[in-house]
Amino acid sequence: MLLADMKGKETLILGFGREGQDSFLFLRKKFPTKMLGIADKKEFEEFSSEIRELLNKDRKVVLYLGQDYLKSLAKYDIIIKAPGIPLKVLKPFQSKKQIITSQTNIFFAHCAGTIIGVTGTKGKSTTSAMIYEVLRSGGVKVHLIGNIEKPVLGFLDTATKNDVFVYELSSFQLETITKSPHIAIFLNLYPEHLDHHGTLKNYTRAKENITKFQTKDDYLIFNRNDPSVSAIAMKSKAHKISFQTKEKRGTLIAASEEPAILVGKLFHISTRNAQKVLRKFKPLPHRLEPVSTWREITFYNDSLATIPEATIAALDILGKNVHTLILGGYDRGIPFEKLAQRILKSNVQTLILFPTTGNTIFKEIEALNEKDFPEHFFVNNMSTAVQLCYEHTLKGKICLLSPASSSFNLFSDYKQRGEEFKKFVALYGKKKRS
Repeated sequence: MLLADMKGKETLILGFGREGQDSFLFLRKKFPTKMLGIADKKEFEEFSSEIRELLNKDRKVVLYLGQDYLKSLAKYDIIIKAPGIPLKVLKPFQSKKQIITSQTNIFFAHCAGTIIGVTGTKGKSTTSAMIYEVLRSGGVKVHLIGNIEKPVLGFLDTATKNDVFVYELSSFQLETITKSPHIAIFLNLYPEHLDHHGTLKNYTRAKENITKFQTKDDYLIFNRNDPSVSAIAMKSKAHKISFQTKEKRGTLIAASEEPAILVGKLFHISTRNAQKVLRKFKPLPHRLEPVSTWREITFYNDSLATIPEATIAALDILGKNVHTLILGGYDRGIPFEKLAQRILKSNVQTLILFPTTGNTIFKEIEALNEKDFPEHFFVNNMSTAVQLCYEHTLKGKICLLSPASSSFNLFSDYKQRGEEFKKFVALYGKKKRS
């Protein structure tokens, strides 16, 4: 999406969260006198005081806020959609002549540097961070951006051909792109975000865009252990470099060091030097994060485990010492039969279950084994969950938060869920048993 195409076109920023605000600041700088529309389901009072002040000062902005915000689409030629808004909700309000784009598209179209795109159902944040550290160690002028929490358009004005951008790309960001990164990394593919995409086919199609527009001059680094990823790779025109995870069984969805090493080689960084950097790499928060040991119980925060495969991997990695498992959250229509099978094969003795998928998971366990299943408790808040962990986990064992579900029914996001877990672990850990 070229900025030149916006001249003389009515433009709407759809969704005014972090990315929408970044898009607005960028476009206002490029088009100081252009009328810009902003549409968001929030009411004006729900925005921060800083954002309200910004909007009040701008005399060239039209706001469409509240539950009818999508009705504004009909008035605009170009819609810059925020990643979290599903395409399907736009359809009743769209016209065929409208262009639906994103800030990812704008960045790809105007970036003077090299883009390294990283996607996968799980592991993309950690892999992106690993690649960043390896390249930085080699003297590359590298930036870590995208889904890992740094909006991207602010980088465009200062970017040169020597800048390298490691761009973590979610399926939401990929679904509207029309250009692929020069170097694409595809880690794995499992059912997720089906509430947003509607079907696994649509989700897969969105992920596939990371390589769909690549040419023979580009590179695709992909996980050949994953059949879905391999099938997509075979259709790519890019120069293909495959890797396979070398960790023990079950960790295929976890981040591997191999992509970071392979990217390092493309920038003339030796495997030895890359491995030296990666040995010092610290895991990102909420990703199988060791919390602490209290009362001889070791706690792990794996709040970012939002699909069953992630929880299965966590059980495989931590092994037989997992005694208590906290599961459940928002229902996105993902099946849990394989997770139920894995739990029954594990040494897990206690399940702490959040609504609503906690109920679904336990029904799957009951269906597989009506008599012999772990002790279980249904809870509605993290405080009660952690209290039960302390009461029912044996000394010397592990308590694992690995929900296999999204967090949005009880928490604002996976971070809040993980932070609450850590807070209550420390709070109740300091108290003596009554």
